[in-house]
Amino acid sequence: MRETPTWRIPFGVLGLLLVLCAYGLLIARYVAPLMSDWHVLLQTPIYLFMGVVWIMPLRRFLIWMETGRWG
Repeated sequence: MRETPTWRIPFGVLGLLLVLCAYGLLIARYVAPLMSDWHVLLQTPIYLFMGVVWIMPLRRFLIWMETGRWG
């Protein structure tokens, strides 16, 4: 455990929240109208995929928040 606080953690959390809000707004603005006429069983896997795809680059970002290195 580190002894001194670092600026990367609060900056990273705020950045992550901003990016996730922007991502959600983009999905709601551009993807939802395209799929509004589709059957719910066709929409579900697409929304599940888009709900999980943002997690993939998160590992390296969390490593940066803790260590200051990207990997």
